[in-house]
Amino acid sequence: MTQKRRTAKPSALEDTTVPFYTIGQVADMLGVQPAALRRFEEQEIVIPGRSEGGQRRYSGDDLMRLREVLELTDEGVTLPGVRKVLALRQRVNDLELELADERARHR
Repeated sequence: MTQKRRTAKPSALEDTTVPFYTIGQVADMLGVQPAALRRFEEQEIVIPGRSEGGQRRYSGDDLMRLREVLELTDEGVTLPGVRKVLALRQRVNDLELELADERARHR
């Protein structure tokens, strides 16, 4: 009799999509004021999840995106410009995946 291998489900701490961190925690980790994080949300650059009580909660993926945003703003890119850069990067990633799928089908 063979045993089936179970793939372990990642814990909430390991799952980078789970909104876990508060705005204060994220502000401390990134060295920014909470007001900056609220501005990023207003500009629809990073939209955090919400707790049942309505508090902002940021995921690990949100943290990575916020680091990208801060890099761009440190280089002088405006928030509307950041939004465009991030959208273009996402489009490039999507096209690269599409191209890889297409290449795999033709092999």
